[in-house]
Formats: sequence, C-alpha cells, structure tokens
Amino acid sequence: MFHTPNIDLTGMQAQAAGVPCIIHATAGNKEEELYDLKEGIKRAVLQYQIQGVVTGAILSVYQATRIQQICYDIGLWCFNPLWHIDQKSYMYNLINLGFEVYITGVFACPFDEKWLGRRIDATLLHDLIDFSERHHITLTGEGGEYETFVADAPFFTERISIQSADTSYHNYHGTYLITSASLEAKKR
Repeated sequence: MFHTPNIDLTGMQAQAAGVPCIIHATAGNKEEELYDLKEGIKRAVLQYQIQGVVTGAILSVYQATRIQQICYDIGLWCFNPLWHIDQKSYMYNLINLGFEVYITGVFACPFDEKWLGRRIDATLLHDLIDFSERHHITLTGEGGEYETFVADAPFFTERISIQSADTSYHNYHGTYLITSASLEAKKR
C-alpha cells in the first residue's frame, strides 16, 4: 500500500512544501496497514481540521478504493485528480513544470541497477516509454515497477539537495537510499 524507499525524508519534503507532517507508524502488514492509515488520518482531522484527502492514485484501484473507503468511514471527501490521466502527458508535465524526481527503487524486470538514482528527465522518459511499451509495465510505476523521490517541485519553497546515497541491487530488485540530504535555497 505504501511507498517506502526514503520514507524517512517525508518530513523534509513537507517542510520544503510548507505543510505539516504527521508520522504514524505501521508494520506494513497487508490490510492491517489500512487501520494505521485511518488512525493517522484521524490525527490529521484532530490536529489540523482537515476536511479531505487528495491522493496521487493514477491506476491503482487497490490504493484508490481503500483510501476512498477510509475517507467515507471518517466523513471526509476524497479527491483523486490524477485518476486515469494520460500517463505520457503526466510524465512530460512533471518534467516541463520543473519537478526534480529521482528513481529510488526498481522492483520488476527489465529494470537494472543503472536506473537507480537517475533523475526523470526527457532522456530517461524516452527510455521509460520504450520499456513500458516493450515490457507491458506502467509508465508511471503505478504497478509497483519503480518508486521515486521528489527533491523539488514548483510549490516547494526550498529544494532537497542529495549529498549521498547507498545503492543495493539484486535480481531486478534494488533501492537508492538517500543517506545525506539537506534543504537549500532554490535558484531563481
């Protein structure tokens, strides 16, 4: 259900975006993790009086329906603005809008260790499009084929500078774990 490579840097991303961050632990056990998510969302309602949840779900019915159900149970609205968006357009927009996104996990054939730590730019997107067409994987990694980390976005007041990372890879399964990062002023 959850994205995990570099999850410990979520607080830094929230700080860069100027939004509060609630950390709620979970063991990550399938279906049990939904209870943990529900409790975390309840904390957000109490602490910040949130009225709804916005997801990044593009194709994952599994994720979208579970978050929608949690919101329904709590009495919150749920908005899925990317639901069934054209994946190529979405990826090109990320690049054109200036998002700085890195591949931090690969979990499917044909991805090898060379993908880890690469920034999603026009060249990488060309390779991803080729892979998605040849190997029938989702272009956005929505099927769990790869995971990403956002170091900068148009709405960040600061960008995250990655100083170092450890890479591990074996048998089409690898991670790029950021070991040192800091917030820095954005160049104007």
